[in-house]
Amino acid sequence: MKKYIYQLIILSGVALAAGSCSKSRLNPVSSTDIPSNFVFLTKDRIAHQVNGLYAQLKVGNLLGGRGVIYNDVRGDNFINMTGNGVTALLIWNFSVTGSDAEINNTWNAAYNTINQCNLFLEGMTAGGDTVVKDAALVAQYHGEAKFVRALAYFSLLQLYAQPYSKDNGASPGLPLRLTGLTANGHNDLPRSSVAEVYTQILSDLNDAEAGVPDDYGDANMNVTHAHKNAVVALKERVYLHKGDWDNVITEANKIVPATAPFKAPSGVANALAADLKDVFTKYTTPESVLSMPWTGANEQPGTQNQLAYYYLPDLGNGEYSLNDDGIISDAGWKSTDARRAFVDTDGDGVSWLRKYPGGDPYVDWVPVIRYADVLLMLAEARARKTNSVDAQAVELLNAVRHRSDPTTTFAPASATELINDILHERDIEFLGEGLRGPDITRLLQTFPAKGSAGAIDPSNPAYIFPAPTSETQYNHSW
Repeated sequence: MKKYIYQLIILSGVALAAGSCSKSRLNPVSSTDIPSNFVFLTKDRIAHQVNGLYAQLKVGNLLGGRGVIYNDVRGDNFINMTGNGVTALLIWNFSVTGSDAEINNTWNAAYNTINQCNLFLEGMTAGGDTVVKDAALVAQYHGEAKFVRALAYFSLLQLYAQPYSKDNGASPGLPLRLTGLTANGHNDLPRSSVAEVYTQILSDLNDAEAGVPDDYGDANMNVTHAHKNAVVALKERVYLHKGDWDNVITEANKIVPATAPFKAPSGVANALAADLKDVFTKYTTPESVLSMPWTGANEQPGTQNQLAYYYLPDLGNGEYSLNDDGIISDAGWKSTDARRAFVDTDGDGVSWLRKYPGGDPYVDWVPVIRYADVLLMLAEARARKTNSVDAQAVELLNAVRHRSDPTTTFAPASATELINDILHERDIEFLGEGLRGPDITRLLQTFPAKGSAGAIDPSNPAYIFPAPTSETQYNHSW
């Protein structure tokens, strides 16, 4: 049976009441076969289903762990230390094949998320909207589902499809599955172009922006659910990957004022945290635009999916150390920079990333979008759009640097120098947050050699993930 034919996943925790009449004994209903409309019969069940969409997005094989790790280790900042094929060795050295588990598991996790969103949207249209009644809440729920679907598709694009910049999105992208599946079949679906997938993502995000609230009035909800600023920030990232500088600027201007202090002028009061390490220990700072949360004993990322497990030898397994020739070797990154505290060098001279300090059960929240990224994306777009030493771009860059290193002020002499400074700052600021690999591919750069792994240029088939066999075995239109 095809592994990724996505069944309706009931995440609300509701249970069917047991009947006692003789008719029910003669015609029993399976305790595990819950009618799909059951979860749309009450407002509480519908609310649980919305939470379930995020739960599906943050599974260990997607944004709860491995989806971030894979984008990290494909870059040049990490060295594999264990030779363990289960923990992304083949992804690190670019030798992975379409039949390998990590390729199929991430693909299936993303499409399970997409299917859950499709089923939810269809269930709402079929009756859930009427149950909820409140028009604003109906719009919110639809918007959240479309936000999650857009993020799942965007996450797949970064690994399984050629960058938009290669040919303006003309390359084959992903199958666009927009109808919920509850049974086998419906396998044969051609790949839409990269550009078509981006169009669908942006359509979903535009709808989401119109529906989700400005502010949930709750610190946890403002970090873990889609609000307007989160949708805008994701749109900004999508446009950045398209190289559409005008729209990056348009979106960013909604949540970034023209001059310092940089703080979102409406909605959630997103801004840089005064101390960056608070983002990774307190979790609900204004800087955290969107994160994947874990609640402890009742909810964990799962075995060998956890960030600290990969990056620390004392709290985890020390799967990946920091590359001595990577960004930690940058002479411009001063020893007095507060972010150097995330680089922990042991007695053997091996450096490790200590950005995620939690040990077992590894419930560090996973950052997806931070306000620092919002600022640096805007800075890059302005520098590239104006092809100049844009004053606001320099101010945004210095705002991020000064938070951790007030002794360094950038004063680039050219647009090229400014852009390089911004890219270097991104490499430092988001070390271990899953942005390095996508930054390399969106710019059609070569993956640098690292350790025993050779360089991979954009013409190499290994530049993107291979097609997963769980798809190609059954999708004859691939």
